[in-house]
Amino acid sequence: MTSWRTYMAAWLPRFAIVAHDLCMVWICWQALHQWRYAAILPPPGYPLWSTETAIVLVAQGLVFWRVGLYRGVWRFASVPDLWNIFKACLLGLLAIVLGLALYNHLEMQSRLVLVLYPFALAGLLGLPRLFYRAWKDSQYASFNNNTAMPVLILGAGRAGETLLRDLRRSGAYRPVGLLDDAVGMIGTKLHGVPVLGKLEEAAVIAKETAARLLVIAMPSLDAPAMQRVVAICESTGLPFRTVPRLVDVLEGRSLPGELKEVAIEDLLGRKPVTPDWKLIRGWLGGRTVLVTGAGGSIGSELCRQCARHGAQRIALMEVDELALITIHAELHRAFPDLEVLPLLGNCGDPAAVAHVLRVAEPDAVFHAAAYKQVPLLEQQLREAVRNNVLATEVLARACRAAGVPSFVFISTDKAVDPVNVLGATKRLAEMICQNLDDRQSTRFVTVRFGNVLDSAGSVVPLFREQIRQGGPVTVTDPEVTRYFMTIPEASQLIVQAAASAAHSSIYTLDMGEPVPIRLLAEQMIRLAGKQPGKDIAISYTGLRPGEKLHETLFHADELYRPTSHSKILEARAREVHPEILAKALLLLKAAVDNYDNEEISRVLRAAIPEFNPLVAADAGATIVQFPAREARSTR
Repeated sequence: MTSWRTYMAAWLPRFAIVAHDLCMVWICWQALHQWRYAAILPPPGYPLWSTETAIVLVAQGLVFWRVGLYRGVWRFASVPDLWNIFKACLLGLLAIVLGLALYNHLEMQSRLVLVLYPFALAGLLGLPRLFYRAWKDSQYASFNNNTAMPVLILGAGRAGETLLRDLRRSGAYRPVGLLDDAVGMIGTKLHGVPVLGKLEEAAVIAKETAARLLVIAMPSLDAPAMQRVVAICESTGLPFRTVPRLVDVLEGRSLPGELKEVAIEDLLGRKPVTPDWKLIRGWLGGRTVLVTGAGGSIGSELCRQCARHGAQRIALMEVDELALITIHAELHRAFPDLEVLPLLGNCGDPAAVAHVLRVAEPDAVFHAAAYKQVPLLEQQLREAVRNNVLATEVLARACRAAGVPSFVFISTDKAVDPVNVLGATKRLAEMICQNLDDRQSTRFVTVRFGNVLDSAGSVVPLFREQIRQGGPVTVTDPEVTRYFMTIPEASQLIVQAAASAAHSSIYTLDMGEPVPIRLLAEQMIRLAGKQPGKDIAISYTGLRPGEKLHETLFHADELYRPTSHSKILEARAREVHPEILAKALLLLKAAVDNYDNEEISRVLRAAIPEFNPLVAADAGATIVQFPAREARSTR
């Protein structure tokens, strides 16, 4: 009994819609004929029912069913639905003409009625659907009118129109107006909501409309324009959100219709780089990849990108058990058809490496495992060499012995003219990969890039925590700059470079313009709803050991040439002397075993002539601090 009631509850509305549409077909057919023959035939005129009418209903009903007219929902009727209705009416006319031609050769059939029929029927079918949707929307609006949050939308374009519909549907927000700089838009209405003025008038209009939230509906803005809009929002004193960019929705980083906080990457002046997806999918499709350091910032995103773009199996190698569990669970949840092989182990352990290569049989290895914290590694020379240099050699040699087709080593811009331990160890690891590439077996590829926004240990999470605690935000030097990329962008370009790379090649990612760290700190403070130097102090603490003011992307002896992707440059690798490198590695292994940091430092300098370590920053570095208000804002 219950199942029968459930069945009827599910199908009764559909039966009612079918009955409504067939009734409209009958009304349309009768009305057109009554109008056409009113002056010709005596009363009662055209018969209310006939074989011709039955043919019309059957033919039109079959067409409605075939074009999928009843898959739509009246509550969300839109322009595509109206077009589908009109298409069904046109096809129905053809079916009716065919049926009547077979029945009576169209005798006494008005040609004018046939011409008007699809247009009249489309109106009779479409208008009730639109009226029903308008009625439901008004119900939602009136029901939530008292409890919904009043929202002022910045941007009256396509994104603003979509956002307006989504907000009304949600019931939690009540749009009170829109702002747009297009003069022709001011004074008009969008779905009944007025465009009240320009963006600069946000502070005044927000007060007049009693708005409690601003939403930026301009996802295509470049960084300078977004900075301007954010400054306008900050001047109102109200919280503000933005709609996600289309690329973020497609990549799964945001949900359609989601309101999110303005991210720091939206303000840094970098336009998102679009990889060659066809090339990437063609290279990755059906392959097995091994990612070392799979639980780290870059390693985990590489796993997601490979899974998203066609990899059949991914082996995860990670020394941190919690990070391994986390990325394994995430991949299993997001990609249930993907085969994931986790291995807890160090990529400097020959037995662990041999095991994972034997079990996974990878087509490509992405070596992302490394120590990367510059100031820490200045005091941990032995561990930096053991993990960044010797472990890379163990893994790279094992991959060549196992016949792995591609080995991708992830390096850093700090390997160019290195001045710190991180740069020196990464440069020596680059030389190892270059030396192992005999152009007959494994293809060794090196990819360099700079700082990654929001990666573990980067300045972004550090600044965010300092702001949360009320400051001060610590910047090493007012003039220091760094190159930045987002984690997904860096990972996508790594895979792009690997897909198109040649043997023994070094690729540098175009990082755009360097960003002053001072500007980064100020923008993050503003995004938190506070003012730099007033609500949150900024302290300049002096350069840390191993840090320099400005990073360098290119080495003078490496001639760069463009590749098929405009944001990837290929460097001509510098010559590596195998005998010198082999001797240096033997000395480093012995020094690591003996924990002899002095010998390790000497060998690094001898093996990398351009390595010029910076002297540690003076203990008494000048600190410039902007005074903060005694009573900090808690908003």
